Amino acid sequence: MDAVPEPVTPEQIRDLQKALGRQLAHWRKAAGMTQTTLAKRTAYSRSSVANVEIGRNTTIRGFWERADRELRAQGSLVDAFDTLQELITMLRAHKAWVAEHERLLRHQAAVPPKPLPSLLVTTPGCGCTVKVTRWREREVLALREALRLSLGAFAERLRVALSIIAEWEDRRQHEPPSLAMQAALDDLLKLADQDARTRFARILQVLPMRSTDHTGEPRTGRPATVTALQRSEGLQAAR
Repeated sequence: MDAVPEPVTPEQIRDLQKALGRQLAHWRKAAGMTQTTLAKRTAYSRSSVANVEIGRNTTIRGFWERADRELRAQGSLVDAFDTLQELITMLRAHKAWVAEHERLLRHQAAVPPKPLPSLLVTTPGCGCTVKVTRWREREVLALREALRLSLGAFAERLRVALSIIAEWEDRRQHEPPSLAMQAALDDLLKLADQDARTRFARILQVLPMRSTDHTGEPRTGRPATVTALQRSEGLQAAR
């Protein structure tokens, strides 16, 4: 992000202070007053008036109101002082903004960014890490059993027809889930508690893959831990 330019520079402020001092000196001389006389009439010291006229300081608004009245400047001195104060206020606000912006940048640089959510599921306690790159019937079955859900409850969670889940678990469906269903399965896994994730990873490690995929290529896998009874119950519920 580019820095916002300063509304006025400190050098310009100093030049304006000197110009205001010269304006005071002009009105004082036009009124035929000395610095000492003006100081007495404004209840200030002569040195204060002298410092104002050389731009060393601008003092407070009360001084300018009294000086404007005594020198009959018709408000010009007060207006010039107010304009200068507005510019000083803007410069201070800009400096405060820059300081806060730099502080935020330093804070962001010191704090590492949070990792983006992914499908990487690490399960402490089982020493296994599972990355679901594509959901197939094997991963769908492992997730349902890890969540301890019936076919009906699982289908309701995914907002799909019961027959779709039944076909996946019965391996009658040869195409991977649609992109919408892939996303729904991603969300369901992300929302699962740690125990369910641990079960999912362990089931997936031993659950067999299809002998062939939807392209006809052979697959290999380990023996299943899912019993025939569990599968038959699920299919009965689907029917």
